[in-house]
Amino acid sequence: MATYDAKLINQAIDSVVEKHSPRGNRIGWLMIASIFVEAWDLYSISFVLIFLEKIYHPSSWLLGMVGAAVQGGAVIGAVVGGWLTDRLGRRTVFLGTMLMFFVVGIAQAFSPNMGVLTVLRFILGIPLGMDIANGYTYIMESVQRGHRDVMGNRWQFVFAVGEVFSIAVVLLFLVLHVPYGPMWRVILGLSGVWALILFFLRRELPETVIWLIQKGRFKEAKRTAEEMYGDDLDMLPDEDVEVPEVHLGGFLREIRKDRTRWRASIFGWIAGFMQSSEFSTFGFYLPVLFVLLGVSDVTTTDFITLLIYLVAVISGWVGPALVLKIGQRKLSMYGFGIVFVALIGAAVAIFAKALIILPIAAAVMLWGHYWDAENVMTIPSMVAPARYRGTASGFSYIWVKIPGFLSTFLYPKFFDAIGKGGATLFTAIFPLIGLLAAIFILPEVYRFKGES
Repeated sequence: MATYDAKLINQAIDSVVEKHSPRGNRIGWLMIASIFVEAWDLYSISFVLIFLEKIYHPSSWLLGMVGAAVQGGAVIGAVVGGWLTDRLGRRTVFLGTMLMFFVVGIAQAFSPNMGVLTVLRFILGIPLGMDIANGYTYIMESVQRGHRDVMGNRWQFVFAVGEVFSIAVVLLFLVLHVPYGPMWRVILGLSGVWALILFFLRRELPETVIWLIQKGRFKEAKRTAEEMYGDDLDMLPDEDVEVPEVHLGGFLREIRKDRTRWRASIFGWIAGFMQSSEFSTFGFYLPVLFVLLGVSDVTTTDFITLLIYLVAVISGWVGPALVLKIGQRKLSMYGFGIVFVALIGAAVAIFAKALIILPIAAAVMLWGHYWDAENVMTIPSMVAPARYRGTASGFSYIWVKIPGFLSTFLYPKFFDAIGKGGATLFTAIFPLIGLLAAIFILPEVYRFKGES
């Protein structure tokens, strides 16, 4: 057996990251496509809560917990999924999460009561968190340097598509006068169908060349690299080597050795918390906004929401393309800045009772949000050493899901306590902190190149 050589491994990994492969791009899109399943699971519930309330008459606490449960499960899934991704491999975890999505997603549709639904949605959040951690690892190791920045940032575009699609399905059911009982079961159960489709699309995915190299499985790495990139990695020996196992505790020590890695990671964690907080709180606020305008009909409310999220779809597509011209740092600055201004404008409109401005402010806010949220997973995953990339992606996603859980669960009570205008002003704190972090903490990391 050949001798372990860290410099040789780094040389091979750097060679792979610089190469373009159409198959690698396809893998990247398959990873991004899984965000559709997450978007459906996260946000379809928000459009059926009104039906659940009419059928089961739950307490406000139980209703909030049903909406937030999947976020709580995702925190656990992000931690476990990141560790398993580095330990067992990208492919094993990736296929496993889709099977879990399918089983638990379908099971939601057969929940006998709100309590069981809450438990199932918490369990559903576990593969959700695992999939994001694993998917970003796949993107960073399958797509060429420079292009992986763009591919990673596309997750918000697919999020917006998932949200629009879920609203459209609810609207269709309402127009067809489908009873509330069957409606919520079909809508939530559809997540299992989407997961099954993705499972079949992914079933022949190869393991990433970079993970195989890191694990010393050189023979398989050389064969896979030849198939994907036309490069047999001739710098590596034709036999496997024993590579020392990495430990979870070494992750933070490793990224602190490099100033750029450390500052970029810290920014990712801060920005993830802030963008999730601004969205989860304002996401709750949108239905109230329409009530203020005198819109009480469910169908009309969903239609207006659909129009606003179409703006988010456009923003989610434009943002990644801008990275090629302005970089990651300016994209974050512009995104958080737009959200901050939009929320201040919304607060002023509420206090001045100029309520016609609120839908415009909501659309502007979402435009900025889909820029500031795009790179909070891309940046920490991209700058992480390859041997800790799954762990880095999972750790970063924790900072997205914790505020998502807390905001969804607690914000309705907070909203009632301080009023509509005060709540909107308070929400503006989140993008302001994100903007300051982008200005003073984030270095430009577009096309980042560091030792693996």
